[in-house]
Amino acid sequence: MRESALKAVADPTRRRILQLVQREPSSVGDIARHFDTTQQAISQHLTLLRNAGLLEFRKVGTRHLYAVRTDGFEPIAAFLEEFWPERLQQLKAAAEAGKKGS
Repeated sequence: MRESALKAVADPTRRRILQLVQREPSSVGDIARHFDTTQQAISQHLTLLRNAGLLEFRKVGTRHLYAVRTDGFEPIAAFLEEFWPERLQQLKAAAEAGKKGS
């Protein structure tokens, strides 16, 4: 799931879609209005985001509303957190080296 989520957020259009539906659940048509592309292209992006576990949708009457699945971002967060311990050690070493030089 992590690979598909990372690939999904690599695309700027999909990142923008996530930002839009984070604010409020939206239909394909509502989302498509924010882009200079077809509604069909937006639907393809939405499908990819759903398959990656980053979006969910629900029916409200005749509309399908898409919303962010916050738990879908856990694999991405876990991946990014893998880099923090090493980076924090580097920062600590640099700070300690700076103290010694004072």
